[in-house]
Amino acid sequence: MTAPLDPAAEAGWADPPARKGFFTDTSICIGCKACEVACKEWNGVPEDGLQLLGSSYDNTGALGASTWRHVAFIEQPAAPVVDLGMPGTQLPGEADGAQRTDFRWLMESDVCKHCTHAACLDVCPTGSLFRTEFGTVVVQDDICNGCGYCVPACPFGVIDRRIGEKGVVKNEGLAQKCTLCYDRIGDGLTPACAQACPTQSIQYGDVDELRERAQQRVDTLHAQGVHDARLYGESTHDGVGGLGAFFLLLDEPEVYGLPPDPVVATKGLPGMWRKAGLAAVTLLAGTVAAFAGGRP
Repeated sequence: MTAPLDPAAEAGWADPPARKGFFTDTSICIGCKACEVACKEWNGVPEDGLQLLGSSYDNTGALGASTWRHVAFIEQPAAPVVDLGMPGTQLPGEADGAQRTDFRWLMESDVCKHCTHAACLDVCPTGSLFRTEFGTVVVQDDICNGCGYCVPACPFGVIDRRIGEKGVVKNEGLAQKCTLCYDRIGDGLTPACAQACPTQSIQYGDVDELRERAQQRVDTLHAQGVHDARLYGESTHDGVGGLGAFFLLLDEPEVYGLPPDPVVATKGLPGMWRKAGLAAVTLLAGTVAAFAGGRP
C-alpha cells in the first residue's frame, strides 16, 4: 500500500501544517505511569480500576475507552526460573542451592497509532471520527452515536466504547480514544503525556523529523551492542501506510502485544464494492434478458 505523503491534505485540508505524532522510545521508559495520569487529568478520562493483573505491575491491562495511554510491564527471565518451593522469608537466590535468575523489564507506553490509513475513519457512519489538520484522528463526542463499528475495524484494538453508569460516567456508550491532545497542539502546546514523561521516552513533534530521530537512536543502540532494537510503525509501506505514533522496541512486536504485520481492515473494500456492483449489473442484465425472452 502506498501511503499519501500528508494524510491531512488527502483528507481535504488546504495547506495543512506538518504532520504531528509521537515517537515512543521504550528503551528509556521507566514505567512510572506519569503519562497515564497526565492523560487522564488533562482529558477528563475517568478512573478505570486499580486491580493488579498478578503477572506484572500493570493495573490497566490494555488500551481502551478509559485508558488512552497504557504502560505495559513485561518481565523476561534470562534463564529458567528456579523453583524455591513454598513461600519463605529468604530472598530469591539466597536459598540453599538456588541461583539468582537474571531478568529484564520491558516497558512500553502504548497509545493510539493515528494511522495514515485509518479503518476507524472508513467505517464511521456519522462522521464522528475525522482527520485533523495535523494528520491525527479524533472522535467528536457530540456526533458519535455509539454504534461501535470502529471498534473491530482497528487492527490495534485501540478504540472502544466507554462503559459505565449513564449520566454519571462522562461520554458513556461513546467511542473514545487518544486525541493526541488536539486542543493542546492547536495552541502550540505539547501533549500532556509527552509533557509529563520524565525520561523523554515519549517524544512529540513533526513525524518526518521524529522518524529521523528514531533511526539515529536505533543506530546508537546497535553501536552500543543492543542489537534487538528495532522500529515499529515508522515505515510508510506497511499495511496501514505508516503510523503517526510509532515505537522503538527491544524485542518482537508480539512481545508487546502489537500485531507484527498490521493491515487496515478496510483495505479490500474498493475491490469488494466493484465486485458487488458487477454482480448486481450481471443479475439485472440476466433478469431483463429473462423477461424479454419470455414475451410472446
